[in-house]
Amino acid sequence: MLLLTSGSVSASDTAQLVRGAQQGDPRSFALLFDSHYAGMLAVAHHILGAGPDAQDACQDAAIAAFGRIGELRDPRAVRPWLHAIVRNNCRTLLRARVPVPVGVAGENLLASGLDDPAARIERSATRDWVWHGLQQLSPAAQTVALLRYFTENNSYEQIAELCGTPVGTVRSRLSEARRQLAEILPRVRDERHDGTGALRAERREEAATILSAVAEGVSPTKVTARWAEDMVFWWPDGTRTIGREAVFAVIRQDNESGVSHRITGVLAGSGITIWENVFINPPEDPFHCPPGATWLLREKDGLVREVRLLHTPRPARPETLFAANRTSGCPALS
Repeated sequence: MLLLTSGSVSASDTAQLVRGAQQGDPRSFALLFDSHYAGMLAVAHHILGAGPDAQDACQDAAIAAFGRIGELRDPRAVRPWLHAIVRNNCRTLLRARVPVPVGVAGENLLASGLDDPAARIERSATRDWVWHGLQQLSPAAQTVALLRYFTENNSYEQIAELCGTPVGTVRSRLSEARRQLAEILPRVRDERHDGTGALRAERREEAATILSAVAEGVSPTKVTARWAEDMVFWWPDGTRTIGREAVFAVIRQDNESGVSHRITGVLAGSGITIWENVFINPPEDPFHCPPGATWLLREKDGLVREVRLLHTPRPARPETLFAANRTSGCPALS
């Protein structure tokens, strides 16, 4: 399970544990989750049957509960509250159980919209503990965990595209991330949890500066000094370019077409940065660019060495519009 604890917790202690968890005490949350894990797993087994999917549903519920414990108004309702999160995860898994020619069942499943953990962890007293634990994951496990739980384009297939790995590898790395967190979080619960807010703010400023400065024709030299001159950029269609100028040229071309970029989320991990942005298309050309994008920046020796870009899927549009625009819009990005 995600948190490994010892000892039993009586029903009379539940309210006290909930209050402790809401005040940011990691030990209280660990005991609370441990005492309810068996019941959560029973709910998952009833819906999904015994197997790894049931365990995944419970572990995902734990990650959601990390960020949402502050929303629980009545401590006596913690059991049905946790079970509801598990049921939601299980039902989403069931909807994804459709025949697929290759890969893993559920590979296109998006992480539950119920949790929105990134925003809720930011509002929670436990956030520094959780982020501290995430920072200590191995690089491969950390990357898939951040993409899965804290970004919009988070299906196994989309994560596989961003990481340049098979879907099965994504699934195994996500399982490894959960295993590592099971060991890390209890171990670091009493350590000093330095927040990562300053680094994320710095990376957000970097993203906004690059997108706006390039679009406005201003050289973002100060920021792009962190980007290696021979960086590798992987485009959504699988092509690869070397150097920064090809990326900047497309951003400028978007701007000349009336498209602007707005940063909606930034994550900073060990050797990686993740951007999310939306494209704001001009009214006369609403399908020029896809709705948004996720950028995965890989760093080595303090420099960004590789960037992978993934687009948010386009919404359905009239065939006439598609025919008129199929060769235009976001050149090299489409």
